[in-house]
Formats: sequence, structure tokens, C-alpha cells
Amino acid sequence: MHAYVFPGQGAQFVGMGKDLYDNVPLAKELFEKANEILGFPITDIMFAGTDEQLKQTKVTQPAIFLHSVILAKSLGADFKPEMTAGHSLGEFSALVAAGALSFEDGLSLVSKRAMAMQKACEQNPSTMAAIIGLPDATVEEICSAIDGVVVPANYNCPGQLVISGSNEAIDAACAKLTEAGAKRALKLNVGGAFHSPLMEPARVELEAAIKAAPFAEPVCPVYQNVDAKPYTDPAKIQANLIAQLTSPVRWTQIVQNMIADGATQFTELGPGSVLQGLIKKVDRAAVCESKQTL
Repeated sequence: MHAYVFPGQGAQFVGMGKDLYDNVPLAKELFEKANEILGFPITDIMFAGTDEQLKQTKVTQPAIFLHSVILAKSLGADFKPEMTAGHSLGEFSALVAAGALSFEDGLSLVSKRAMAMQKACEQNPSTMAAIIGLPDATVEEICSAIDGVVVPANYNCPGQLVISGSNEAIDAACAKLTEAGAKRALKLNVGGAFHSPLMEPARVELEAAIKAAPFAEPVCPVYQNVDAKPYTDPAKIQANLIAQLTSPVRWTQIVQNMIADGATQFTELGPGSVLQGLIKKVDRAAVCESKQTL
């Protein structure tokens, strides 16, 4: 079975999506529509902006979504997903690619999500850190013993777990995790504590928008971040998407479940090849490719 996966924030690069815009009429049309929906020329920043401009959350999230979804649509009849999933923001790309949400509604939700997350970050100075080389259970245990907010946020692959929380609690956890034998406890250059309880104001803000958007049954199961299980029921997909901002991304478990359910090939659509690398770390035998253009 062919699984398509979609990257999240951090995969962006200047020039992303430009060859699709230049060579595929449908892609050009969708990019132009995106500029209208967003109310600013995101294509200018994507194709020829600076890294700094592209790194703003309000730009990064829609940019990655657009590259992924427009690439899926440009594949036309060749795009035949039998299962999809996305990492964090990528879940929106996975849902639109599988037909659970329209392009317009998906983009508008991603833009609202980016703004809401930005606002939540400004309210609560907070951060994330990558913990390398410890079992998940050890990281969970140490985080739960720290005073303040610090939680596992991204289960990326065995031996790589990203934690998220307040600046003080992250510092305390990093010190304890290093003592416990972590190979690295590296603070990330992110705007705030994504996928933690500190994103509650963003979750509340996004909830109304997600509830108002029309969801349809996707053409294939979408494996969602909150519990790594496959869904086709629009109401359940909606509820899981609302919970996503304050819950961990269970990427390791998503890949394991997709393989257990018969995935024989993974194709990553969008910028970068981060997910391809993580899938290989979950299962060395997995057949993966990453595509950034046709």
C-alpha cells in the first residue's frame, strides 16, 4: 500500500514550489488563489524572500502547506493515496490531499492556526528541546517530575523525542535528561512550546474555526497525530484536529501503525526530506522517497 506523508514546520527553504508555479498551470492558479486568500503575496517570500521572512510563523506554516498540497494536486491521476499522515502542521496537508477538507478551507485554517500559535507564544515565553539517545519512557518520567510545564511533544523516531514547555522547566529537564544519559539535549530555535498545554489559548481560538469548516470523508484513512490511529469519520477527524495543538505528535507510532496496516511504500510530498529520515529510523527496511517537484 502506498502511504503519502507531509512535513511540518522547519522544512521550509527559499525557492520552495517555484518550479511547480513555473511549469504546472494548475499549480500557478492555486498559488495565485493562495495569495488572494491570505491577503499578501506569499509566493514572493516563498520563491525569492529571505530566510528570515520565511521563518515567520504566519508565513512558514502556509508556505509548507501550499508546497505539499499543490504538489499532490499537480500529480493528478498519479496521486493515489491508500493512507496519509502529516507531522503537526503536515496533518492539514494530509487531510486536504485526501479530500477531507477543501484547498481553500485548509489554507484558511492553517493561516488561522499560525496566527493563533504566534499569539500564544507571545503570551507565554516558552520553547522546545530535542532529546537524543534516551528511551521515551525515561524522558516521560523525568518530565513528569519537573516543577512547571514540560511535556513530551514530538515522538519523532526511537531515541529522538522533542519536549516542550516553559523556559525554566525546559532548562531543568535538559539538565536532568543529560544527567540520565541523553546524548544531546538541544534547545530548538522555535517561537514557543508547540504541542504542550501552553498552546491552550491557540487551541481555543482554532476550535471555533475548525468546527465551522466543512469536513468530508477522505478518500483513504488519515493517521492522526493525537493517537496515531487511522480515521475516515469527519466528526472524529475534526475532534482530533482540535486536540492536536495541545497534544504530542506521535510520529513514531504513526509510522509503526502504517507499516503494521500494510504500508509498503512511503512518499513524502513537500519541502525537505525530514520525514523520510525519521521513517527509516523507525524501520530500516521501509521503502521511502521524498518529492519536492514533479
